[in-house]
Amino acid sequence: MADITGRELHLVKKALAIAVLAIEQQPGPFQSYSDMQDMKGLLDLLAPGDTELAFYARSARIAVTGNPD
Repeated sequence: MADITGRELHLVKKALAIAVLAIEQQPGPFQSYSDMQDMKGLLDLLAPGDTELAFYARSARIAVTGNPD
């Protein structure tokens, strides 16, 4: 497995948060629930702690919707 640190790790966490939000907003039969759950689990491993998770969730909202909240 690759050793991902620094900026690369930040980008992976942000990409996961954006992907989770995008999947959550896709209702119906095309929502990939299992992928979303796996991505959430991976994000929990990479960003332990509620503060860091909240940061990436907010960052994802800004990237996807243009609004922080």
